[in-house]
Amino acid sequence: MEQLLHYVWKHKLFPLSQLQTTAGEPVEVIDTGLHNHHAGPDFFNAKLRIGGTLWIGNVEIHERSSDWYQHGHHRDAAYNNVILHVTGTDDSEVVTESGKQLPQMLLAVPETVSKHYRELLAVDNYPPCYQIVPHLSSLMLHAWMNALQTERLEQKTEAINSRVRACNGDWEAAYFVTLARNYGFGINGEAFETWARSIPLHAVDHHRDDLFQIEAFFLGQAGLLEPTAVARQHRDAAVAEGYLTRLQAEYRFLANKFKLQPMDASQWRFLRLRPQNFPHIRIAQLANLYFNRQASLSALIDCTTVEQAQHILHTKATPYWQDHYAFGSPSRHSEKHLSAASLHLLMINTFVPMLFAYGRYKGDERLCDRAFDFLEQLKAEDNSIVREWRGAGLQVKTAGDSQALVQLKRNYCERKDCLRCRIGYEYLASSFKKQRGNGGIPPAIALLAEEEPSS
Repeated sequence: MEQLLHYVWKHKLFPLSQLQTTAGEPVEVIDTGLHNHHAGPDFFNAKLRIGGTLWIGNVEIHERSSDWYQHGHHRDAAYNNVILHVTGTDDSEVVTESGKQLPQMLLAVPETVSKHYRELLAVDNYPPCYQIVPHLSSLMLHAWMNALQTERLEQKTEAINSRVRACNGDWEAAYFVTLARNYGFGINGEAFETWARSIPLHAVDHHRDDLFQIEAFFLGQAGLLEPTAVARQHRDAAVAEGYLTRLQAEYRFLANKFKLQPMDASQWRFLRLRPQNFPHIRIAQLANLYFNRQASLSALIDCTTVEQAQHILHTKATPYWQDHYAFGSPSRHSEKHLSAASLHLLMINTFVPMLFAYGRYKGDERLCDRAFDFLEQLKAEDNSIVREWRGAGLQVKTAGDSQALVQLKRNYCERKDCLRCRIGYEYLASSFKKQRGNGGIPPAIALLAEEEPSS
């Protein structure tokens, strides 16, 4: 309930007149202040008129007045500049660490807001606010989608920055780790990141002109040349092929030379994985990409069009894997090119975020703008999230749109964080604003907000 009180205060979802303190002094809310999500008072620099006096300071909000003491604010000097204590239940006077008794104001959550909030939390359908989507203004939706798109890129930037720190500031290595992680396409993402982190690229560079040695390096570090890993993929534990034997011998030489330790092959997932997505195939594709000097950050930065970026990411398996899916498991001959769908996902999840993150690092707005341009040029992803929102009446055309909806579901809908969502705000606030006589809210939305969501 306290979170809802914060929401009602922040968005002024209360009568704008007849507010008063528990002592009967009139209160005029000029500015609710800046919402603080960290330690300290809940709202900074609010502007209020209490009993005819103008106050500028902080506001603290609790469900009950006594929570002031439960949270220890009476012993914390950071709360001495609070000018008003807002509460849902007045069960105690409140005093600051400096000994000042604070004015308090009771704040009730409007019944319509409370009712709609309970509905959003209880509904099982996704998206929970699907009823209101067709009635929202295109301007509001466009602004919210743009904000979500930026938020998702910022989140991915932080993940990339974390990899850069883990790679001791080496952006090339961090790019390789990011690219490798996305070669896992979800199921093997963690395993691919672990694998890429285990590879000392400076050592691989000594053998970069030899595709066979790169492949031995890559497959060996993945643990896929270990006898137990080979046996796991082939029922005949004694299987031995000339190519496998050569790879194992080459990796033993490299491991001894560079003091290498392979990862545990049990981290790789094969269950319900189509053969073309097996780690062996993906690693062979990465080996070819690395050998042809396409897996570099500098190559990425030089791309100014989507077509150029897709060209440098396009690759195929090495010769042995064009006839196999695993050691001792032949397949129909195919170059096993990276599919168009896989290339599309790599563009969205690797190329664009790296361009944006590196642009931020360099302070180069051109790179950041190019990342957004690419998202607008790439078509939307085809996944369950996009299909569900389209079913609710939302237009989803570009990769920027689909990335915004992924962010919306994972960071808002799944967490039931409707109070931070602009669509949730429209659903919660529309009928209250109509009652208060606030223009600009379409009647259709207000009427819809009165309906019970279908089960």
